[in-house]
Amino acid sequence: MRNPGEAQARIATEILGEKAAALGRAGERLEAALREAADLATHVRVAAGAERTALVAAYRAARAQAIRLRTYLLIQREAMGLRRHAVVDAQYPEPPVLRDDPAT
Repeated sequence: MRNPGEAQARIATEILGEKAAALGRAGERLEAALREAADLATHVRVAAGAERTALVAAYRAARAQAIRLRTYLLIQREAMGLRRHAVVDAQYPEPPVLRDDPAT
């Protein structure tokens, strides 16, 4: 017969591994969203007319998605007991509002 304590320890280790993997995936999704927002911001700077209007709308949507994913990452960190988020603030800063965006 197996040791119940050993089985519980193995399960606890597996759960921690899954939590860490989920946190990593959340970070990867956020990184992708931040890259998309940054790419769009670059294109907005050089665009004009209707193209610029479309890019600004796309940037706003990408920015909102990045902010949402950042919030999800913070919530997941909190659920894991990680209460200090300075590293998140430094590594995943919120995309800026476009300065000349008339909607802001």
